[in-house]
Amino acid sequence: MHILITGGCGFVGSSIALYFKQKYPKYEITALDNLKRRGSELNLVRLKNAGVLFVHADIRNAEDLQDVSAMDLIIDCSADASVLAGISTSRVQVINNNLMGTVNCLELALKHQANFLFLSTSRVYPIANLEQASFEEQATRFVWTNNQKVNGISEKGITEQFPLEGYRSLYGATKLASELMIQEYHHLFGMPAIINRCGVLSGPWQMGKVDQGVTVLWIARHFFQQNLSYIGYGGTGKQFRDILHVADLALLLDKQIHQWEKGDGQLFNVGGGLTCGASLQELTIISEELTGNAINIARVEENRAADIRIYYTDNTKVKETYGWLPTKNMKDVCSDIFEWMKKNQELLKPILAS
Repeated sequence: MHILITGGCGFVGSSIALYFKQKYPKYEITALDNLKRRGSELNLVRLKNAGVLFVHADIRNAEDLQDVSAMDLIIDCSADASVLAGISTSRVQVINNNLMGTVNCLELALKHQANFLFLSTSRVYPIANLEQASFEEQATRFVWTNNQKVNGISEKGITEQFPLEGYRSLYGATKLASELMIQEYHHLFGMPAIINRCGVLSGPWQMGKVDQGVTVLWIARHFFQQNLSYIGYGGTGKQFRDILHVADLALLLDKQIHQWEKGDGQLFNVGGGLTCGASLQELTIISEELTGNAINIARVEENRAADIRIYYTDNTKVKETYGWLPTKNMKDVCSDIFEWMKKNQELLKPILAS
């Protein structure tokens, strides 16, 4: 099998590439990336040493893809993955990255008659619908209740039936638009396709920033003894997210690729669920325990644009289809990140402590 992974030098793409090359040494794995995101260049050596091929290209430019070798499968991991994209950065850039880039990848898959596996996001779900959901405030976190007025949400989390009407951020809108294009290519041209709507992903080799990669950011700020802030919702730090270790995502993709007929033409919510997640308060406690450092955390009561109080995934559909559930809990995720950070602190300090 020849697998092409777009965004293949990013955190998720490189992790998946290494997983498949190590498990299936005879597979040809190619990582395609424009190396724009800082820290992605660090993965070049890791990929090369593992026998993963590299193509320096930009999915926004269709001509960059003309000479890419034929493949059996494209895993599209490329995206401007910040929810603030288009708010604090160029709107045209996020649209080109996340929508036009997907269209170019779909054309490439169609050209080579390849299967298409797309990593979407939980951010396709509208902000107002999520914010208006019934919740309760616990000692260290906010969680949803079972008393809801719309379908697709319960104390177990968000299912694929949650309503899509409403605004969601330019990032979420471009990913949802990509999903719609994929469904059109699937039905009009018979392209085999699967969509995974992922919650927050994390693990070693993620270069966490304020707007993306919160788990790594939180641990890094404690590790390098820098400041943080609880922003929004009264500055309490009770916002809750589920966190999925990238290794658990790789296990799911393995099942999907080798049992394609089970999921062809479908989309799945994929995340850590209620059992693998944390509020910022709880992430602070874990970070202090791992690093031995307590840092100053400011409190900002006002919400930022596109903030949400709670998100976690109901994995019922993906579990019933593939027998998959996350194997790692929140402390596993954070411990793996801390050990990686400790081992590579000199290499990572210019990026994570800048």
